[in-house]
Amino acid sequence: MLTKRVKTGVIKNAAIHDMDTGSAEVQAAILTRKIEDLTSHLKKNLKDFHSRRGLLQMVADRRAHLRYLEKNDKRRYNALIKKLGLKK
Repeated sequence: MLTKRVKTGVIKNAAIHDMDTGSAEVQAAILTRKIEDLTSHLKKNLKDFHSRRGLLQMVADRRAHLRYLEKNDKRRYNALIKKLGLKK
């Protein structure tokens, strides 16, 4: 689970403007951070299948946000992929 301080930092790095909290970029960045945290948890707890299911849901949700962004604004999509360190 992300702390408020970490989440605020993620939002600040991905935001388009000052009050941005719900754009596709911000949501994808928050999901990426949650996915990274949950992945490290699952490496230690191999039999935690309930968390694994949550991880798969988060990955699908992030994929949907990225697909939307790629379809509507290719430039912002490419910038976000580079910023988050995701591969195409």
